[in-house]
Amino acid sequence: MICFAMGNSLSDTFYDDLKPRLCSRIAGAVNGARRIVDLGCGNCDLAFFLADSNQQEVIGVDISDADFPQETEVRRAETGKVRCVKEDARALSFLDADSVDAVVSLWALHEMSAPVAVLREAKRILRPGGQVLIVDFPRGSLAQRLWDEDYYSLQQVADMLTQAGFTAVRCKVIAHGQIIWACARAQLAATPPVRTTA
Repeated sequence: MICFAMGNSLSDTFYDDLKPRLCSRIAGAVNGARRIVDLGCGNCDLAFFLADSNQQEVIGVDISDADFPQETEVRRAETGKVRCVKEDARALSFLDADSVDAVVSLWALHEMSAPVAVLREAKRILRPGGQVLIVDFPRGSLAQRLWDEDYYSLQQVADMLTQAGFTAVRCKVIAHGQIIWACARAQLAATPPVRTTA
């Protein structure tokens, strides 16, 4: 579990301080994957981190390429391979079905206009048994106060993953209740009940 000793209040820099540890935790969760898609990748920082940490091929996808690194920076991943693609996450036509091992999304699900459609597309591109990992801010978090955005509850994220057809859905809050950590599998096996823990 990610823990910070900040007393009763959280600093306005809480998420900036947390991000390196959170990226390491994500890398650990998907370290067995060879090919990963990062949905809502922004500047592709997580994609580079995964490529460098785990020697993985990572495809960053975002509807806007405004924050994408320059071509020379794309080549800086030393041990893995990174590609940043401007595309709508609801229709990843450049990727075949069952073609990736893991899909991750860091602090982006709340920005997507049709999150269930995005998650269905994630399921389509995942190989059977592949993993989706959603990391986002929960409703009522410090992020909501800082940026005045609306976020999903833990149960809403779990419900969206289930609606999209994922199995083995597991959702919890971490980091003093400031982050949703939700993972699920793309498979046809019998589905255990959804578990959410606060």
